[in-house]
Amino acid sequence: MQLSCFKAYDIRGKLVEQLDEHSAYRIGRAFAEYLNAKSVVVGGDVRLTSEPLKLALAVGLIDGGAKVLDLGMTGTEEIYFATKHLGVDGGIEVTASHNPIDYNGMKLVKADSKPISGDTGLFAIKELAESYEENSVKAGLMSFSNGFVSSADFVSGQSSVSVEKLLLSQAYQMVSTENAYVEHMLSYINQDNIRPLKLVVNAGNGAAGKALDAIEQTLIKLQVPVEFIKIHHQPDGTFPNGIPNPLLPESRADTANAVKAHKADMGIAWDGDFDRCFLFDENGDFVEGYYIVGLLAKAFLDKDPGAKIIFDPRVYWNTEDIVKSSGGVPIMSKTGHAFIKERMRADDAVYGGEMSAHHYFRDFAYCDSGMIPWLLVAELICTSNKPLSNLVKERIAAFPSSGEINRTVSDPDKVIKAVLAKYEASAKLVDYTDGIGVEFDEWRFNLRKSNTEPVIRLNVESRANIPLMEDKTKELLSLLQ
Repeated sequence: MQLSCFKAYDIRGKLVEQLDEHSAYRIGRAFAEYLNAKSVVVGGDVRLTSEPLKLALAVGLIDGGAKVLDLGMTGTEEIYFATKHLGVDGGIEVTASHNPIDYNGMKLVKADSKPISGDTGLFAIKELAESYEENSVKAGLMSFSNGFVSSADFVSGQSSVSVEKLLLSQAYQMVSTENAYVEHMLSYINQDNIRPLKLVVNAGNGAAGKALDAIEQTLIKLQVPVEFIKIHHQPDGTFPNGIPNPLLPESRADTANAVKAHKADMGIAWDGDFDRCFLFDENGDFVEGYYIVGLLAKAFLDKDPGAKIIFDPRVYWNTEDIVKSSGGVPIMSKTGHAFIKERMRADDAVYGGEMSAHHYFRDFAYCDSGMIPWLLVAELICTSNKPLSNLVKERIAAFPSSGEINRTVSDPDKVIKAVLAKYEASAKLVDYTDGIGVEFDEWRFNLRKSNTEPVIRLNVESRANIPLMEDKTKELLSLLQ
């Protein structure tokens, strides 16, 4: 049995073809056996297949020797939080995040919410999961089943596993850590700093709406004056307004228009499992994640002078400048959550940020959160008495960037080699942390290839020179053939 749903950092696959209830059982059983786990938290996003996959996963975990604590519908960060908060041996979120609707997947962590990726156990779990006889997989599932559902029924959200039978087993329990999670989220801000704010929030019909409602209720009890304008708020696994991925320009209009229509102070949009949040200023303009990294770095350094800040190498001049001028220590890490988290732990960094809108926090078990960033930015708007556009305007002017541009090419390595040959001799610095980072006095670029497809990703930035940045971007794109 070959499981092609295992990727470098997580599990992700096309429904039925690569991921179904049987493979979910295999993954759960292998996870528990590999970690010798006695207790594991599980949750799932709003996709129709997340519930049946999660229940099959739970059966596998039980057969692997673990007790299962089911959080229900969750975002990925709620699994991170619960794994650390409850002191269990691991956690699994069933989610495909922003992938197409006919996909699903899983994100796995071990104790203390430490990530599990290819070189830290994921491929060992894959090997173990593939080793089980199909008859034992069927028998395991059947012991908690009222009969197997068809592939069509599975895709529409029906489960072969009976929750009632799981509950009778004594090894499965439904739990909630919502109150503790909300308390932790709000610990990142001083609530007395918050003046009246109007915020547009777009959950994209994903899992963020439920968590946001819980935060809102606590803010109301605490008499913190925040008004939420909610759009696409109700969880809906059919995604009637499209797969939530605000990184794509075509997915931003509804949030931007609502900010302008309601004269809001800020707009916030999330992806499906809300491990990333995307911000819009009071004019409805999208703020690139790169500049939010700088804002959050400063917010932490104001409270913790001398702290270490981690950033990725795609674009970093703005972040590095802010960190140094604020008395912090800037540290570069390879792109990707496993690398960022490992580097943060090694250096005890207070915060790490990627331009892709992943933000990591030491006090959140070094994990990424899509809720903490907007809370910190909201507080910053209030304490600075400046709108968000003003907070980022100077930084955008000082270090304009192209944003990440993707190009499909037949041979990424050949293209990168050719680009390097053109620029290397005149470069001030060439860095190989992630792809190639080529630096000159007034501009720089990063070019890296995708791990999963024949795509190269380009980022260009300059020092206070938009025309130079734009010209060099066009020049480089002409070479990406």
